[in-house]
This record gives sequence, C-alpha cells and structure tokens, in this order.
Amino acid sequence: MERSLRAARVATYVYFVLYGTLLGTWVVHIPAIEERVGISHATLGGLLVVLGLGAFAGMQVAGPLTDRLGTRTVVPAGGVLCGATLFLPGLAHDPWTLAAALLVFGLCNGCLDVSMNAHAVHVEKAYGRPVMSGFHATFSVGGVLAALAGAGTASAGLPPAAAMAATGSVGVVVALASARALLPSAPAAEGTGSAEEAGTSPADGRRTTGRVWLLAVLALMVMLCEGAANDWSALHLRDVMGASASTAAFAYGTFAAAMTVGRLLADRCVTRFGSMAILRHGAAVAAVGITLVTVGPWMWTVFAGWALFGLGLSGCVPQLFSAAGHADPSAAGANVSRVAGLGYVGMLAGPAAIGWLTHVVALNHAFVLLTLLCVITAVGAGVLRTGSDRNGSDRNGSDPGESDLDGSDSARRCEMAAGSH
Repeated sequence: MERSLRAARVATYVYFVLYGTLLGTWVVHIPAIEERVGISHATLGGLLVVLGLGAFAGMQVAGPLTDRLGTRTVVPAGGVLCGATLFLPGLAHDPWTLAAALLVFGLCNGCLDVSMNAHAVHVEKAYGRPVMSGFHATFSVGGVLAALAGAGTASAGLPPAAAMAATGSVGVVVALASARALLPSAPAAEGTGSAEEAGTSPADGRRTTGRVWLLAVLALMVMLCEGAANDWSALHLRDVMGASASTAAFAYGTFAAAMTVGRLLADRCVTRFGSMAILRHGAAVAAVGITLVTVGPWMWTVFAGWALFGLGLSGCVPQLFSAAGHADPSAAGANVSRVAGLGYVGMLAGPAAIGWLTHVVALNHAFVLLTLLCVITAVGAGVLRTGSDRNGSDRNGSDPGESDLDGSDSARRCEMAAGSH
C-alpha cells in the first residue's frame, strides 16, 4: 500500500527533474542557436514570447485533458512529446523555422508542466500532508543536470541539434519508464472523494471557480516577480552597482540558490504553520528583500536582498498550485492550468514590465513595482483560507487549506493507489 504511493511520489520527482532538464537543455544552447540562426538579442526576445505562447496554449489543452484521461496517460505523453521535440530548435536555420520549432516545443512543455503538477496534487492528496514544494525544488536539479550535460557536449564539439536530440531521446525513455508508477487518475474519478467533492451545487461551483481565478491572479504577480529576477538581477548588479560581469552573475545565482533551499524546506514549514502563512509571510519577506535591492548602498546588502527575495518567493507558487488542485479534485487539471497559465503570463510579462519602466526611472527604482506586487500578494493570502478555518475548526495549527488532507482521506487514497498496481 505505502510502497505504491511512495513509487508515485518518486515518479513525480522524476518528471519534475525531467522537465527541468529538457527545458534547461534548450536554455543552455540558446547562444549557439542564436549564432547559428543569425539573429539579434531583440529578435531572440520576440521568439521567446512565441515559446511562452505555445506553453500557455499547451497548458489550457492539457488541463481538461488530464481530468478526462487521467494523469497516468497525459503526464508520460507530455514527457514523450517534450523529449521528442527538444531537438527542433537546434535544426532551425532562420527566424521563421526557429519560431515554429519554439511554438511546438512550448506547446509540449505546457502539456507536461500542467499534467505533472496535477499529478503532484493527487500525490499530495494521498499523502495527507504538504509535499508540493519538494517537487518544485527538484525542477532546479534538472536545470543543473542540463548545464552539466550542455558543458560536456559543447566541449566535445557536438552540434546543438545532436546534443539536444540525445538528451531528448533519454527523456523519452525516462518518461515512458516512469509512467507505470503514476496514480491512475484523479482521486474523485475513483469514487473515493467526499460527497461535497463528488457533487457540488452551482453556487459552490461558482465560488470555487472565483477562488481559483483569485489564485491565478496571485500566481501572475508572484511569477512576474520571478521572471523579473531571472532577467534583471545580473544587469542590476552590473549597471547600478558597477559590478564586474563575473560578480554580477552571482546575483541570479544567489536568488536561484535561495529559492531552491526555500522550496526544500517549505513543505515542513507548511505542515507546521499552514500554506496561508507561508504565502503571506513569504511574500512579505520577498518585499523586504527586493526593497533592500532597490535602496541598498552596498554590494552585500544587494546580495542579501536577492537572497531574501528568492527565499520569500520560494514557497509561494507551490502553495497556489496546490490550493488550485485541491479546490476541486475532479477538475484539478483544469484548475491548475488556469493558475499555471496566468502565472506563466506573469513570468513573461515581468522582464518586459521592468524594461518598460526603465524608460521612465532608473532600474533599481523600477523594482518598486515588485515590492508593490509582493505586498498585494501578502494581503491577498487570505484566499487560501477555507470556510472551516473561518469557523475556527482548525485546532492543530495547520492551515485549514489542508483540511481536506485529513488522515481518513489519506488512508482512502493509499488504498486507491495500492489497488491500482
């Protein structure tokens, strides 16, 4: 019983690592592909938007499809498609073929992203305790693997298309090999959900949908902050603080490392303090961190600010994804796709928004927008509070947003998982 559930959790880790590796492989080969195609940084920026649009479309398709066909079908299919299309950007010879390749690759990325997050929600439901942040932490492990593999293939003189095809082929094998360990479908589809989950009134459905869209708006703001940090942290250190290129690179490294560490620790913190507290206090810490970056006069204060920014944001997105999936287990895929899709829009918009503001104010002053978004997120964290919490039914200090993850529910999910293998 427990063995099959542990296997499903391990398989989820594998798919998150796989996704990070496949996406990271594209990222590490961007300079070589840009040179091969002969495009400018500005053109590349526009093409990256095409990648994002493809991912957004894939998310909207994969969400309902996951609810209809089950995660055991859609997750490995997304992994196979993502691995099989990874080599396409490496074959591009002009901007148009690169745009087409990125659109297809982005579509497959979106399918894998949403379906594996929906499965992560089902695993968390079965465990009866928070495990979502740990899954998101392993995505970064995939990025490290991609960087190491990319460095090795580049030193060996392997063309981008060949290196990406090799990584993609391994990804296809891993996606297929890990499929058997996945849970067969959404918990509600197995008939083990509660009466409230199985049949809700139209009013309840409208409230759930409204809550999911509020979660999506918060995800947009949080991921906008993440996207801004990804693209502007190193430039801030170089242009505002006068750091060398090598020193400036550590700004993003500090942010990313703090985010990874935070996600490794977040599940325990959620268990102790609740998801609402993690979102609220995490966003507040992130606001303090980016404010330090904005006004800090010394290099060490700026690095401390980026570290606090990453640490504060680290647990926010997993809690929003988890809350969306648990809002209605029978529609976990569709709800996660809404939150992930709007969040991805924020990830794309973040760098552009900061870039636009730099036409009006200095780069460090443009970061005030990020402070404002973090404050709004902290104030809006109450959306994670459920009705049982408002009635004071939570007695153990955990967030009532996990009230549907009680022991009896966990036992039922374990039985379901065990019986499916």
